[in-house]
Amino acid sequence: MAIYLPTSTEEEQLALDELTPREIVAELDKHVIGQKDAKRAVAIALRNRTRRQKLTPELAEEIMPKNILMIGPTGIGKTEIARRLAKLANSPFLKVEASKFTEVGYVGRDVESMVRDLVEIAIENVRQEKLEDVSDKAELNAEERLLDILLPPPPPPRPVESTTAGGVVIDGSAAMAESSSRTREKLRQQLREGKLDERQVEIDVRERNFPTFEIMSAQGVEEMDINIKDMLPNIFGARTKKRKMKVDEAFEYLIQEEEQRLIDMDQVTRVAIERVENSGIVFLDEIDKIAGREGGHGPDVSREGVQRDILPIVEGTTVNTRYGMVRTDHILFIAAGAFHVSKPSDLIPELQGRFPIRVELQSLTMEDFVRILTEPKSSLVKQYTALLETEGVKLEFTPEALEEVARFAFRVNENTENIGARRLHTIMERVLDELSFDAPEKKGEHVIVDAEYVKKMLADIVKDQDLSRYIL
Repeated sequence: MAIYLPTSTEEEQLALDELTPREIVAELDKHVIGQKDAKRAVAIALRNRTRRQKLTPELAEEIMPKNILMIGPTGIGKTEIARRLAKLANSPFLKVEASKFTEVGYVGRDVESMVRDLVEIAIENVRQEKLEDVSDKAELNAEERLLDILLPPPPPPRPVESTTAGGVVIDGSAAMAESSSRTREKLRQQLREGKLDERQVEIDVRERNFPTFEIMSAQGVEEMDINIKDMLPNIFGARTKKRKMKVDEAFEYLIQEEEQRLIDMDQVTRVAIERVENSGIVFLDEIDKIAGREGGHGPDVSREGVQRDILPIVEGTTVNTRYGMVRTDHILFIAAGAFHVSKPSDLIPELQGRFPIRVELQSLTMEDFVRILTEPKSSLVKQYTALLETEGVKLEFTPEALEEVARFAFRVNENTENIGARRLHTIMERVLDELSFDAPEKKGEHVIVDAEYVKKMLADIVKDQDLSRYIL
């Protein structure tokens, strides 16, 4: 499943329908080095989605997404391009390995689970958006509830005999209400200033210890997705228990409760399913691992079966999920594979035809490695500099040091397994190992990492070729 990286405010403000393919490529350039052909392909695919939404419903229904097949070794940016594209488009995005699926009849995950997972991601994304909309209202409601606990409201006014003093009628209930109101406002001020955070209060907390059911069927567990709590709300839904906690903890809990009350989950589900159907993106990695025809033995025998199961999902079908039926006709599929052993033509012809756009990604050069270390918004150098800055250490890399790191990474990739830019993580960790360990004792220091320091940290490992195969 995909892990989303935070985007900048600048990216969030970009309106998708205003982005031209050239501007989409420029946005991707901020995070991924090189691979112009792949960026152009995904930029056109994304722009075509925007174009499709401006057509009449009848014609828009006929235009299917042009799925993309990326071919190239690991660690060169295939996944990152797809992930950044989804972030840019604010689309539900799922990364899944094709090799984890099995043909129907075998034990394992069925291919329809990718659509169910995508729906779950979309629902969580929409729910988070709704939470932001209701957060202020939820906080006010939670504050009122907490004040009710700290200062229970006065009982309803009883018939009270009015007294007279010098001919003026004094209403006892009105005076009590005014006094209570003043006290409540004082408590509200103290609550907002954090002066009551350590006070203990007792609140009603919903019990979460629902019984667990495991249902097996011929279709597998995923097919029998039954929510027992929804079926039997009277048995499991309303049980609460008293619990003591500090005011600040109680406030957070009450905010969460109020947020859940204010969000209409039916509307969230409708919006999420619509997003999945019209703008969902599935990144199908390791598709070369299932590129095989009949005639295999053992586990390989199901390869073609998995392809045939994936075919209707990519082609366009309706999948049953716990939230209702979901159509896959307009979901964009981006498949990727190294294709070292197999080749794209080893896929069954029907599946090949569903990926009309083929892009071959280039292996990374030493110059690319240097750029990867410095140019992206969240480059490795920026990450390590920020991490050590939290310890009060100012870290600086000389250009020669970065070239040396890139040279080592490139050389190890050539001599052992080529894992692309991921090798830089391994090298950088080894180079900064001592510094990261000693950082708390170096507070206030300005550390410059030069080429000699890099060579010193890697010298012993590089000399021992067998050791470098394991460590680097």
